[in-house]
Amino acid sequence: MSPNPARLHRPTRRPEFLLVLGSCLTVLLIMAIVTVLLIREHANAYEAAKRTANNITQLIDADVLRNVELYDLSLKGLIAAAERSDLEDVSANIRHLILFDRATAAPYKGDILLLDKAGDVIADSSLLTPKPGNFADRDYFLAHQQNPDVGLFISRPFMARCICDDQWRIAFSRRVSGPDGRFLGVAVASMRLSYFQQLFRSLNIGSDSTINLLNQQGILLAQQPLLERDMIDKDLSLRPNVSRMLRERDGSFRGISSVDNRERLYSFSTVGELPLMVAVALSTNEIFAPWKRAALLISGATGILCIGLLWLTWMLCMELRRRHRAEQVLSDLAATDALTGVANRRTLDERLRLEWDRAQRSSEPLTLLMIDVDHFKAFNDRHGHQGGDEALRTVANVIDSNIRRPADLAARYGGEEFAVVLPHTDSKGAWVIAEHIRSSVEYLPRVAGDTMPVTVSIGLSTWDKNNRTPLEELLLSADRALYEAKHSGRNRIVDAKSLA
Repeated sequence: MSPNPARLHRPTRRPEFLLVLGSCLTVLLIMAIVTVLLIREHANAYEAAKRTANNITQLIDADVLRNVELYDLSLKGLIAAAERSDLEDVSANIRHLILFDRATAAPYKGDILLLDKAGDVIADSSLLTPKPGNFADRDYFLAHQQNPDVGLFISRPFMARCICDDQWRIAFSRRVSGPDGRFLGVAVASMRLSYFQQLFRSLNIGSDSTINLLNQQGILLAQQPLLERDMIDKDLSLRPNVSRMLRERDGSFRGISSVDNRERLYSFSTVGELPLMVAVALSTNEIFAPWKRAALLISGATGILCIGLLWLTWMLCMELRRRHRAEQVLSDLAATDALTGVANRRTLDERLRLEWDRAQRSSEPLTLLMIDVDHFKAFNDRHGHQGGDEALRTVANVIDSNIRRPADLAARYGGEEFAVVLPHTDSKGAWVIAEHIRSSVEYLPRVAGDTMPVTVSIGLSTWDKNNRTPLEELLLSADRALYEAKHSGRNRIVDAKSLA
C-alpha cells in the first residue's frame, strides 16, 4: 500500500513536544525554587526562634544572677556583722540595724535569719526580738553542718511554717564558722518564688511555651505557666528532656514534651556559677505558625500559577493541533488527486526527483511504471463521464492496493494515465508488481451492459548503477514502453529494455 500523500507534508509534532517539555520544566523549576525558598525560610524561622530563646535565657540569667548576688551580699554582711565582738554592748536596735543593713535591697525577700549551731533563731530581719524557732531539719542547715565547703547554698522550694503565708520560697544560705573553722551556725535568707513568676510573666513567649527554673538536681523551682498542678519542688531529672539539659548544661534542641506530647524548642543555660538552670521551651507550632501561613499562601499562589501555565500550554497545544490538522488537510488537498485519491502530478514529480537523487547516492535501482487505461475514451462515451470517473477511481484503487512498501508511490499522471514509482526495485521485481496490477484490473467486475473488460497497458523503465541516463530519459523510456504496449495490442506490459 502506498503512503498517503498527506503524510509527505504532515507537520512535525516536535515544536508541540518542546512547548510541553519547556512548560513542564518551567513548572518544575518554579516549584523547586519555591521549595528551596520555603525550606530556607523554615530554617531562618528556626534560627530566629533559637536566638530569641537564647536572648530570653540570657536576660533571665542576668536578672536572677543579679538578685542572687544581692541576697548573697546580705548574707555576707550578716555574717561579717555577727563576727564583730563589739555588738554585744550596743542596744538591740543598733545591733539589728548593723546585722541587716544590707537586706533592704533584695526584692521579694522573706525573712533573713541567723541560726546558731543548733539551728535556733538568734536574729531575724523582720523582728527586733526574734520568735523562737528551730530549723535544724532544713536542707540549707544540714548542708552547711555536714560540709564546710558548700559556699552559697540554694535550697529546694519550701512553704513557710506560719499559716499566714502560703507562697513557695527558696532559701539562700552561708555557713558561719569560728576562727578555728568550727561550725557556729547558718545565715539564711528566703525569697518568694513569686519573684520568678513575675519575671517570667513579663516576657512574652506565647501561650503554649514555658519558662522553667531548675536546680542542678533537676528539681523544678519555678515554671510559667504551669503545665501540671503541683509541679513546684517536683523532681524532673528522670524526664528525657530535663535529663539531657542537666547533662549538657548549656545549649538548645528540639524535643517532645513528656507532659503534653507537643514539640518544643528547648534553650537552656546555667545561671553563672550557681547551681541553677534556666530553660525556655518555645512551642514549635507557635514558632512556625507565621511560616506555615506564608507557606500556604505562597504554595497556593505558586500552584495557581503553575496550573495556569500548564492550562495555557495545553490550550496552545490544542491550537497547534488544530493548525496541524488544518495544514494536513491543505497538504492532502495539495498532494492528492481529487478524483482518484492517489497522489497528483505535482507530488509525483517531487517524489520521483527525491527517489532519483537517493538512487544516485545509493546506487540502488529505481523503476517507473507508466499505466494507461485501454480504450478509455470509448468507455467514457458508452457510460458517460460519471461512469468514466468511477472506472478511474477503481483502477487507481487497484494500483494503490498492489504496491506494498511505504516508499512506493502511485500517482495520477494525467487523464486516464497513472504512474508508479518503485524505489529499490529492479526490472524483475517491478515486472511482478506490474503483472499483479494488470491482472487485477483485467479481472475487475464488468460494468453492467458492457461486454468488454477494463484493461490497462503498462510501460516499465528501470534505472540501475550501470545505467547513466538522466531522469528525463527514465520518463521518456517508460513512456515509449507504454506506447509500445498500447501499439502492440494493449492489456500488456512492455519493458523499456526490450526496445533497446
